[in-house]
Amino acid sequence: MHPADPSPHHAPADDAAPREAQPPPEPTDSSGSPTRREFVAQMSACTAGLLASPLLAQQTPEAPAFTGPGTLMKMAFKVNGHLCDLEIDTRTTLLDALREHLHLTGSKKGCDQGQCGACTVLVGGRRIVSCLTLAVMQQGHDVTTIEGLGTPDKLHPMQAAFVKHDGFQCGYCTPGQICSAVAMLREIKAGIPSHVTEDLTAFPQMSPTEMRERMSGNLCRCGAYSNIAEAITEVEKEGVL
Repeated sequence: MHPADPSPHHAPADDAAPREAQPPPEPTDSSGSPTRREFVAQMSACTAGLLASPLLAQQTPEAPAFTGPGTLMKMAFKVNGHLCDLEIDTRTTLLDALREHLHLTGSKKGCDQGQCGACTVLVGGRRIVSCLTLAVMQQGHDVTTIEGLGTPDKLHPMQAAFVKHDGFQCGYCTPGQICSAVAMLREIKAGIPSHVTEDLTAFPQMSPTEMRERMSGNLCRCGAYSNIAEAITEVEKEGVL
């Protein structure tokens, strides 16, 4: 008995639809080297990059270095109680004006970025870092440097306290420390709060925490912080400021 011919209704579903033609596989090189097509594509990319480099250079030309003189400006301000008239480059910082033009070298140039506090001076009684302010911005202002606080014959109370408590070693940061300490005590007396003041509605009180926060902008690489704190505390208790 012969088996019946298979019916088209029982044919597998895959056989019912025509199969799409598949592209032949890319020839591969068993040695691992790129094929001819890959090599052509890589060389085309390299050529495009070489051609684009001069075009990009032409679109973004380098700015020429500025070597000419700056703009000079006349200004007048008080320094340590004396009226000073200057004609300086508008790019001159207050620190350079004090040191190079007025020859007041007590204010030191440390980091020249406003981070060490060695250049601290008083402007209108408020402390600023003189390396981050332009001299022409102080037109008509009253500037006080370490030379204006006291003299060797008559020291300022804060200067005398620093000497008494040995609040320095190399002395490079001392002018800025003293100017900052004087202004800091005035800030507390005026009721100006700091970042660590707990009650903003009451007058701040001197404390080790307040002192550390308010003097944190003045660095002493010799590590004379404990002696500096003793000097400031003595002046604050005497109430001479």
